[in-house]
Amino acid sequence: MTHEFSYHAPGSPAEALEVLERHAGDAAVLSGGTDLLVNIRSGLSKPSHVVDIKQIPELKTLNYDGKNGLTIGACVTVNEMLAYEPVAESYAVLQAAGEELATYQLRNRATPVGNIVTASPCGDMSSPLLCLDAEVVVVSSNNTRRVSLREFITGVKTTVLAPNELVREIVVPPTYAGAEAGYKKLKRIKGHDLGVIAVALVKHSGLFRVGISSAAPTPLLLPEFAVGTSPEEVQDAAAAAISPIDDVRCTKEYRAFMVGVYIERLMSEVGA
Repeated sequence: MTHEFSYHAPGSPAEALEVLERHAGDAAVLSGGTDLLVNIRSGLSKPSHVVDIKQIPELKTLNYDGKNGLTIGACVTVNEMLAYEPVAESYAVLQAAGEELATYQLRNRATPVGNIVTASPCGDMSSPLLCLDAEVVVVSSNNTRRVSLREFITGVKTTVLAPNELVREIVVPPTYAGAEAGYKKLKRIKGHDLGVIAVALVKHSGLFRVGISSAAPTPLLLPEFAVGTSPEEVQDAAAAAISPIDDVRCTKEYRAFMVGVYIERLMSEVGA
């Protein structure tokens, strides 16, 4: 299916935001394009204007320091994040989840920011970033705001982003730097596939937290638990929080069952 649109390639955030302001509600942002281009081709998305932000230097920031934590710009690819040593050293859960995201070739295009902006319940970046208390820096022509990831994703493929706004970066605070962590993803096939369900676990300072994807309209973060809490207590909390569905990939019963299985396995492996 073909669809005609006007293509814009701004050289600065200000230029990009001016285009979004001028065509608010009728423009789509292109960074990795792994979702947008597929949706345009299939007829699910029909923007009149596509704003390609890949060549904006300010959106390629990838930086870590002990005071401010990790900053991931909107145009940083997943593979660039994985190749950045502080991620493997300080945020093991992002490393584990990133390696499960699609294929190596797609990770050369896909971005962590795009993954959360798409706001799919099965996005690989969402549950790990929830566990790390990540914030999203949202900009418009006249405003900058920081939104916690918990509040950023509001439903299935919906966010708090206004039509004239752009995500500049994700900021991961240093709070959980160096935390032990794990990530498990259920797929229909061996190899690379969309997640049927996924569970992330991060342990730090005698506490641990669990994030769950593909088991509710939005990714979920359970309340913190003390290390030594029984797996059954955590599984019960997860069962009360999730609302899995039946679809072509899985039944709701199997989703719920595997959430419990992965919680038990991660607690054992991470020592929670």
